[in-house]
Amino acid sequence: MTPSALTSDDFHLLAAAAGAAPSLHNSQPWLFRPTPDLRGLAVRLDLTRAVPTTDPDGRALHVSVGAAILNLRVAAGRIGRQATVRLLPDPDDPNLAAEIDLSRPAWGPPAFGRDLYPAVTLRHSGRRPFTDRPVPQVVVGELKAAAEAEGVSLAMPEEAGVRRILELTAEAERRTAADLARLRETRSWLRAEAPAADGIPLSVLGPLDHDARVPVRSFTGSPPGPAVHTERFEELPQVATLSTRTDRPPDWLRAGQAMERVWLLATDHGLCASVLHQAVEWPDTRWRLRDASEGPGHVQLVLRLGYGSPGTATPRRPISEILTTPDGRPAGDER
Repeated sequence: MTPSALTSDDFHLLAAAAGAAPSLHNSQPWLFRPTPDLRGLAVRLDLTRAVPTTDPDGRALHVSVGAAILNLRVAAGRIGRQATVRLLPDPDDPNLAAEIDLSRPAWGPPAFGRDLYPAVTLRHSGRRPFTDRPVPQVVVGELKAAAEAEGVSLAMPEEAGVRRILELTAEAERRTAADLARLRETRSWLRAEAPAADGIPLSVLGPLDHDARVPVRSFTGSPPGPAVHTERFEELPQVATLSTRTDRPPDWLRAGQAMERVWLLATDHGLCASVLHQAVEWPDTRWRLRDASEGPGHVQLVLRLGYGSPGTATPRRPISEILTTPDGRPAGDER
């Protein structure tokens, strides 16, 4: 039996889940439109929310939208549907990131091996120090399998590899802080006053590492001012790289889905995570992130993983801004 058309409540639930995805500077560069038969959803890139100086080729924008697609797939199970995704289905419309067919009922066990839907709203960036407790190998194995299921390779390097990644991240952070155009762009996403619908509120910014071991992003430039709070971070962070064999828009979308799947699974296991994004923002430091022993590949993301205090929620755009009706009108928040 063919399921009935999705309801307004269904589409709002899907859009809310997708809108909870992480994005560079919390820019939230996505738009969603139901298909004319109301049994699917089109996902579009919102180029008005690009970060062009930091992300000139749109790679990070695609990764962000890929994370939103993964959340849609997770939320589909909550409304009893199976999600079938076609990435970049129209060569003449590159801003159409995906079409998601939701016409078939969900069946069998959860699509991701467990119900990840509760983690959608619990997942936040952990901007504070983590403990030195190691991530259990059984969990590492699950995270690697989750990324592999999305066509992406996850690696957790040993100490020498971690220190190399941290050095490259610190180098990229210094260069970004000295680049006035990038610094202006980054600061433009800071939100000093509430309420806000996007960007990074000053109230959620975490401390800098007192010992400068973990190069978290400084949104205020370098060197930090005297009012910037510092704390001692973990002795040796646990980091994971997410890599693809090729480096094209479909790879970026897959990397975003893998990142979010890994992040939701980590959240379900009680882990915290944050993105160390600086080194992938510069072509040369991004290239040097590769582990030559792993063969050819392109690092799309670096995740810092560990146990610690849950991150703080960042603001989200209202549903009326990200979801339209099939004919393009704002869906509205009132149902």
